[in-house]
Order: sequence, then structure tokens, then C-alpha cells
Amino acid sequence: MATALTQEEAMRLFEYRDGALYWKERPRSDFKTDLAWKQWNPKHAGKRAGCWSGHHVTTAINGVHYPLARIIFLWHHGYLPEIVDHADCNPQNNDINNLRAATKAENQRNAGMFAHNTSGVKGVVWSKAAKKWLARVKFKGITKHLGTFKSKDDAAEFVQLAREMLHGQFANHGIYKGV
Repeated sequence: MATALTQEEAMRLFEYRDGALYWKERPRSDFKTDLAWKQWNPKHAGKRAGCWSGHHVTTAINGVHYPLARIIFLWHHGYLPEIVDHADCNPQNNDINNLRAATKAENQRNAGMFAHNTSGVKGVVWSKAAKKWLARVKFKGITKHLGTFKSKDDAAEFVQLAREMLHGQFANHGIYKGV
């Protein structure tokens, strides 16, 4: 079983610049065989680390794949929280100012609008039965029904206020916050 990545090892392996990690020159002792040494060196030294893997940019260290956001957070803060959240919801933006420690619940609160949303407003749906707009927000695993509204704008305003109160800095109104 591989040991957990440490800040010391991350700083030894990488240089951080402008939201990205770059491989540093590595000593021969990092490699178990001459073949591994020849395959790595010198083509990786100075190159940007990571490749796109699903939802995040990752890289492998000692056979373990790590999202670069986690390595960057560790590199700067010295510890790995449960989750590293991208404040602007852009998983390609690994600038340290965009990364923050989060729980799984906080990370979910920062999610954007679901693709199947038909109202165009996160947390607002049309009720055919009531012929009104329903406002709702999820908190601590429970969907809270906030009320019905004649106007979609009123429902949107109410749900946004509730989300800000309940979700704090992780409130995301369904708008992509990236650049």
C-alpha cells in the first residue's frame, strides 16, 4: 500500500506557477530501474504535470493518481481536507486562490444547475397543479420547500436568499462563476 503524499514530497516533485504544477528534475534514486529513469528523464523536467481524467486534471505519484487541485492545496497548506472545492466551479482552474477546503456537503452546495432544469433558475420549478412557481433548497440532505409564488422572479429571489443563508460561502445560484 502506498503511503500518503506529503507536503514535503509534493514540494520536492513540483514547482507551482500560475495555478499549475510543473515537474522538477528528479534524482535517480526516485526510480527503481534504469529503464524507468531513462523513460522519465529529462523529458518531464520543466513540463506541466497532469492530464485530463474525467472531471479533473490528475497525475500519478508512486502509482497513485491524485487530482492536481489536491496536490496544489497540499503544496500550499500542508494538509489534505476531505474535499478540495473549486470556488468558481471550474475544475480546470487550479489557482490556489480558487481552491478551498470543503466537506462533501459543502462541495455539493457549490454545484451548478442541473442540465434537466427547465425553469432556468436553480431551485425553482413550475407546479402544474398549483399553477405557481415552487421554490425549494436542499440543506443537510433534506429538500426544504420554501413556498409557492405567482412570479418566477419572486421565487428566484426568495430561493437565492435562502440559499445564501443556508449555504454561506458555498452558495451557488446555478450560474457558472468561472472566467
